[in-house]
Amino acid sequence: MKQVATKYPNNALVHRPALISYIVSTKIKNPAQLDAALSFLTNTGPESLDIGKFEEACGVAGVVVSIEEIQSTVAEVLKENMEAILEQRYHINVGGLCGQVRKRHPWGDAKATKEEIEKKLAEILGPKTEADNVKPVKKKKEKPAKVEEKKVAVATAAPPSEEELNPYTIFPQPAENNKVHTEIFFSDGNIWRAHNTKEILEKHLKATGGKVMTRFPPEPNGYLHIGHAKAMFIDFGLAKERNGHCYLRFDDTNPEAEKKEYIDHIQEIVKWMGWEPYKVTYTSDYFQALYEHAVELIRKGLAYVDHQTAEQIKEYREKKMNSPWRDRPIEESLQLFEDMRRGLIAEGAATLRMKQDMQNDNKNMSDLIAYRIKFTPHPHAGDKWCIYPSYDYAHCMVDSLENITHSLCTLEFDIRRPSYYWLLVALGLYQPHVWEYSRLNISHTMMSKRKLNRLVTEKWVDGWDDPRLLTLAGLRRRGVSANAINSFIRGIGITRSDNSLIRVDRLEYHIREELNKTASRTMVVLHPLKVVITNLEDGKVIDLDGKKWPDAPADEASSYYKVPFSKIIYIEKTDFRVKDSKDYYGLAPGKSALLRYAFPIKCTEVIYGDNPDDIVEIRAEYDPSKTSKPKGVLHWVAQPAPGVDPLKVEIRLFEKLFLSENPAELEDWLGDLNPHSKEVVKDAYAVPSLATAVLGDKFQFERLGYFAVDTDSTPEKLVFNRTVTLRDSYGKAGPK
Repeated sequence: MKQVATKYPNNALVHRPALISYIVSTKIKNPAQLDAALSFLTNTGPESLDIGKFEEACGVAGVVVSIEEIQSTVAEVLKENMEAILEQRYHINVGGLCGQVRKRHPWGDAKATKEEIEKKLAEILGPKTEADNVKPVKKKKEKPAKVEEKKVAVATAAPPSEEELNPYTIFPQPAENNKVHTEIFFSDGNIWRAHNTKEILEKHLKATGGKVMTRFPPEPNGYLHIGHAKAMFIDFGLAKERNGHCYLRFDDTNPEAEKKEYIDHIQEIVKWMGWEPYKVTYTSDYFQALYEHAVELIRKGLAYVDHQTAEQIKEYREKKMNSPWRDRPIEESLQLFEDMRRGLIAEGAATLRMKQDMQNDNKNMSDLIAYRIKFTPHPHAGDKWCIYPSYDYAHCMVDSLENITHSLCTLEFDIRRPSYYWLLVALGLYQPHVWEYSRLNISHTMMSKRKLNRLVTEKWVDGWDDPRLLTLAGLRRRGVSANAINSFIRGIGITRSDNSLIRVDRLEYHIREELNKTASRTMVVLHPLKVVITNLEDGKVIDLDGKKWPDAPADEASSYYKVPFSKIIYIEKTDFRVKDSKDYYGLAPGKSALLRYAFPIKCTEVIYGDNPDDIVEIRAEYDPSKTSKPKGVLHWVAQPAPGVDPLKVEIRLFEKLFLSENPAELEDWLGDLNPHSKEVVKDAYAVPSLATAVLGDKFQFERLGYFAVDTDSTPEKLVFNRTVTLRDSYGKAGPK
């Protein structure tokens, strides 16, 4: 009876007395029968109960499993598992064996089955030995091996869970969408249990062929950010996993904030992220249908034209008071709504409101606005309309009109569920399954589209695709791939439970993991310090081989690039010190260091400028025999020919845009901007092979980080953005 109280489906409450009578009369007498009964009632809902089918489904209709049948099936199951039984002996999972028998005889006596299995095991294995009585030692999970660039150790990890392998298993099938998963409570004590009737669901399934139908519904009022990548992963990913379809639907109900630029960007970035929409639609495609349903609501007495100002509406909602125009005659509201449509009423002088429940504790049931007047042309619909539907009115209805099976959104919309279903129930329309997931919040960045828009329009950043922003355009320009972003999203999961702040290091970990495998190595010096090799003859250039990949095979020429070594080379200024120390592996007077892919060099002289801190150049000797073995290894760039400077490139180094972990919590969030979030190095030196780099190319500049060619590059001068550093704080500290 406890299971009936806790697991009974809300959409079939009318049949609970019938189930209880079956239990009391012992027609339903075991857990398997009860589970089958609850499943049958869940799928039946409030419709009339077919007793014959019900009894057949839960084993009441004369199903008797004899002890002989149980014994026979037990013998078959033990024979099938004999190899495991002989190996594991009494440590074999008896429950698993019972489950195999139960699959063949769901209504068989569970106790008799277990007793028969234990009896037969004793006959097969004989008396228990000392080893049989010793509890098996659980194997400890091994820690993940430290990943190094040269050697990668493989650790034995626990097998991934079903949800990790397929995060979409939490979602029901379309045919199951007749259950009540939302109850609408009214202040007068009335309760609506929103669910699809059998007829409505059958009509929906016929229209969709039973396929999963989702939608990704961005507002075209800005560029998409990484939070939208999570929404795409869920919306498009679920449809793809179930062999269904996902619409790209522009939620274009506010013409004042929308631009074609944003529409074009969204379509392009969705494709870049690897998703293919089933169809591209617009909420404005349904303006006529939405208008007709609004008229229907008025005729039903469930909507009215209101003349309160925005301030008055807010005040009346706070006081839970009805609008003075709430009970105006239906014909009067119909005429006024027609006047609104024809442009005969001034902007702001009237709205159409849904007649919901002003006394409700949920403010999203306080007679939400369905239509408002805006004398603004629409970027997609043109100038046909001067009344526009609200999000709360249009969103659920377009979901229904497009036969969406799973309406997926972030947790802040959880409070809007009652109003979503109120409107669909009021109009007798098909109701999609609504499910909310945790919003993606990442440290040291801003995810509010309104605040992002301010950063862009007030020129705090260099446009929507500024590499410091976590807009998808900014991430792409920085050199991040769609694959790395989707890998990051999959890693954090799509559940409702975790709405915490995700450290940006976690995203960088996934970016670094991919670039380590895909970005070829090369050498660039950011802040060049001139080194003259005194024991190399003038005019001599030695061509050396640099490895594009750490484990490049010696016989593959394409895995190497040419590095010229000449009399004048350049190293990083930070790789030289006047005073040496034991923990320092760079170059110092009298000290040696190894040039990557080249020779050891030893500093023999320091040339100063006008003051002791101004080092103009250093002089060194190289060891052509490579007999010396210094500990330090330096990256470097040389003159490709006598008197010819190395290839000059511009390097842009990026740090976190905000100083605080959560700038969204700050009142003066603009004051938290990191003044050192962008550093431009105008005259860095690069090896000659980098001259052929083009947009889309990505590299590891050895010892400096991962870099990508920027859109500002020209044939005269290449520009590179640092995508991420080599340091892996996430991998060392573990997931945050």
